[in-house]
Amino acid sequence: MNLIAKYFSSLNNHQLQKLESLYSIYADWNSKINLISRKDMNYFYLRHVLHSLSIAKFYKFKSGSRVMDVGTGGGFPGIPLSIFFPDVNFHLVDSIGKKINVIEVIREELNLKNVNTHNERMEKIDLTVDFVVCRAVAPMETLVDWVCDNVSKKHRQERKNGFICLKGGDLSEELKKFKSKQIIGLSTYFQETFFKTKNLVYIPLD
Repeated sequence: MNLIAKYFSSLNNHQLQKLESLYSIYADWNSKINLISRKDMNYFYLRHVLHSLSIAKFYKFKSGSRVMDVGTGGGFPGIPLSIFFPDVNFHLVDSIGKKINVIEVIREELNLKNVNTHNERMEKIDLTVDFVVCRAVAPMETLVDWVCDNVSKKHRQERKNGFICLKGGDLSEELKKFKSKQIIGLSTYFQETFFKTKNLVYIPLD
């Protein structure tokens, strides 16, 4: 938790308590269902919570924004972001029902009233949102093809509506078809070695 407070000094005690509660909740559920790699529990705050919150370093969603986390899996980045942005509406989407069921339990345990869950394939989801977020769920071209119609054409924020995704490795080939894009190495925000090969990709909806 010191790792989170180190980079996000604006978090209040209520938010910090919820983030601190995540470890025991996930450790318990991860012993029953594989939400994240079990070996990653030793690096839970670094590889999952802080990694998810890198999106908050990049952009502060306005109050009332609608954000869809596609292929949320164990609830990342959606759950940490929902704690950071309590006035933003998050929609966590995954086709695996047992993972969505666990996320619903986590939502109730932490009283996350701004979290909505959808047990659905992302290409079939019927939602209109301002931003889509994800962690390495699919190649960007595939992801944009699947859910670009879900992104509102009404831009109400400082940045254009679009996609904010966490990716690793060399993205030159994957992103070459996108004329409008921004790629930020996460080592810009965090000094830990883990982030040296991690990136944030922003693709605005033109």
